[in-house]
Amino acid sequence: MQMLDSLVGNLMVPTILFFVLGLVAAFVRSDLSIPEGAAKFMSLYLLLAIGFKGGHSLAEGGLSFEVFLALAAGLLLSFLLPFLAYMLLRSMTRLDPTTAAAVAGHYGSISIVTFVAASSLLDLTGLSADGYMVAVAAVMEVPAILSALWIANRFGRDGQEASVPMRELFANGSIVLLSGAFLIGALTQDKGMEMIAPFVVTPFVGILCLFLLDMGLSAGRSLITNRHLLSSGLFAFGMIMPLIGAIFAMGLGSVIGLQTGSQFLLMVLSASASYIAVPAAMKIALPKAETGIYLTLSLGVTFPFNITVGLPLYLWLAGLI
Repeated sequence: MQMLDSLVGNLMVPTILFFVLGLVAAFVRSDLSIPEGAAKFMSLYLLLAIGFKGGHSLAEGGLSFEVFLALAAGLLLSFLLPFLAYMLLRSMTRLDPTTAAAVAGHYGSISIVTFVAASSLLDLTGLSADGYMVAVAAVMEVPAILSALWIANRFGRDGQEASVPMRELFANGSIVLLSGAFLIGALTQDKGMEMIAPFVVTPFVGILCLFLLDMGLSAGRSLITNRHLLSSGLFAFGMIMPLIGAIFAMGLGSVIGLQTGSQFLLMVLSASASYIAVPAAMKIALPKAETGIYLTLSLGVTFPFNITVGLPLYLWLAGLI
């Protein structure tokens, strides 16, 4: 009963409930919508705010061996999880090797929106995390893409080499803004935070609620439109793989001694699936992979699962350690 109360308490926060509202609105075919320009602005704002606050926190705490351990853990998880995802997909579904490799890459990379929602949940529950976890999020984008390309080269039907220009990987807008804001926050320290705190701190949760409402609408409508693409095996994978990723991160985080908040964020990063950076890379590198499958799976199944069920569960598990 105590576990259930804890999970329900973690779920009953505005950010998660506004996402649920978006899902419900999509399922009842409501005409509720957020203008595309507003959604783009909110996305840029959230990346800037979370990056700047992370850099500021890192500057306060300074560089340490713990920072390097966390970065190494993130890189290792991002590189290895696609191999496990590929094996699961090949055993649970009938996806061809190339599409399975593309899907697997999404599950080693990260969803920055899930990370932002998790950071907000920590704030709302009174817990804190180390600022360097923003840097961990940034370094977990690319290794999974490289793993997916290796898998496709090794097991793909046509045997043709898959590649994507490195510039396309590192010049992705979300990575550039997140990393740049992180660096600016670290360089300007307290003076910089004092100058823009009214912008990056006070309105943060309200804008996140509105953004997650829009994400709920997008996820729900994507699921409705493309539900014919999801077999029972794929649907099950979209909920099982996040749990496996979180468990691996929980074990690795406990080994390197992360505090509860940072442990939780590492679990969230490992459990999430990319639907921005990796799809863009896969369209270039693996054009024969089924785009509708990996986008619908990451955005329509795993993202809603993580936001509504995963975050409260991962926070409870991190608290146990």
